[in-house]
Amino acid sequence: MTFALVRTRALNGLAAPEVTVETHLANGMPSFTLVGLPDAEVREARDRVRAALLISRFEFPQRRITVNLAPADLPKEGGRFDLPIALGILAASKQIPARALESYEFCGELSLDGSLRGIRGAMAAALAARRAGKALFLPRANADEAALAPGVTILPADSLLAICAHLAGQTAIAPHCAPDTADAAAMQNGTPDLIDVRGQFLARRALEVAAAGAHSLLFYGPPGTGKSMLARRLPGLLPPLDEDEALESAAVFSIVGGFDAKRWRVRPFRAPHHSASAAALIGGGSIPTPGEISLAHHGVLFLDELPEFDRRVLESMREPLEAGTVCVSRSRQRAEFPAKFQLVAAMNPCPCGYIGHPARPCTCTPTRIASYRAKISGPILDRIDLTIEVPPVSYSDLSGHPAGESSATVRDRVIRARERQISRQGVPNARLEAGRVEALCAPDAAGAALAEAAMRQLNLSARAYHRVLRVARTLADLSGDKRPSAKHMAEAIQYRRGPGSAK
Repeated sequence: MTFALVRTRALNGLAAPEVTVETHLANGMPSFTLVGLPDAEVREARDRVRAALLISRFEFPQRRITVNLAPADLPKEGGRFDLPIALGILAASKQIPARALESYEFCGELSLDGSLRGIRGAMAAALAARRAGKALFLPRANADEAALAPGVTILPADSLLAICAHLAGQTAIAPHCAPDTADAAAMQNGTPDLIDVRGQFLARRALEVAAAGAHSLLFYGPPGTGKSMLARRLPGLLPPLDEDEALESAAVFSIVGGFDAKRWRVRPFRAPHHSASAAALIGGGSIPTPGEISLAHHGVLFLDELPEFDRRVLESMREPLEAGTVCVSRSRQRAEFPAKFQLVAAMNPCPCGYIGHPARPCTCTPTRIASYRAKISGPILDRIDLTIEVPPVSYSDLSGHPAGESSATVRDRVIRARERQISRQGVPNARLEAGRVEALCAPDAAGAALAEAAMRQLNLSARAYHRVLRVARTLADLSGDKRPSAKHMAEAIQYRRGPGSAK
């Protein structure tokens, strides 16, 4: 037989479309042709495969070799096709049984000595192989990651020789068992604890509300008042990821090669520097890759010094904040990445940071203050649910014993509130669709009257009004009430007031 077919997986966003590697050997001058829209890295597979076969003591056919990566219109990138190409050549030249390839899919990059190196996107390939009902051969470096996907058979290999021995029925490779993952709650207990924060009781309350309803949050205040310290304690208040959320988060990190099985079910926390570009934050590149908002999927994205980010970069977050997804389009490829992240930001109230400070005078002119605040547009501020002032802390608060609760205590209340939301509507309050807000977040008569007055006096937009209702619903869930009351509406309205707010 001079023809062989091997199944593998490409990578397109979080999807792993099937690719069939068709290999044909023909008479004629020896050559090695690779077709099917391969990029430069895939074309280099010819040299890696040739060296790996020879060093592994296989025969490299001195014939006209044609390898087609189908479908031809799907861009192929990366070294993941090395292994299936090598196996196709061996099967077509009858050095391994071609029929043995039918039950498997293969992904892996070959070293020149025939050993296997890890690839990006192993989790996505594992999930796709599960849907196809196939066992998946992967480099051992990817086995722990891929085995976390339930219901898929992962066969880890160290080398091309080991896979060929398995296919020939000589030395079987045992399926890889999922690794023992650390308890997510235990790992969260190792994160910065809220009990370390002295004073700032309003900010602590806002953190609890934000955690309970997955609301976005902005801290503003002078330098050194604990804004960043507070924000970094939010992950410790959040409930662990459920299995579906954990799989989605792991798949995103797998694409960039940064997934750690030890952090299974732990919510991600991303804090990019304010010099980050739009491509770094949103995603991009000639081959679309996820950005920080996708790496923070089901977790927290912390933007410190918010006005220092390029305005165009911040504006690019508008749609993902609403939709929970981001689409990265390029001339030859389009990829969609999830982006259900919880935004937490921190900023000074003015360039010098001391406007309104009780002891230090502000040195900024009104023009500079207006210019500084204008870096954050009204539409972005309108999408932030909670805006909290973080004032200077008094000496008595700093020097006294911690007076607040620990993260574990607050997290218990947050988990109970989240459970109420999931049982009622299936999603946290912040992600309620606009059409369901009125029905599920409607306040009582006193609360409705207060909301009407706030809408009129504060000139709230329709979006801001719905966000107030969502926050009030979260406050009611925290207190165990069936519907938001006037006190919940009053607290939610207070969270809409902040510097430069266009409400």
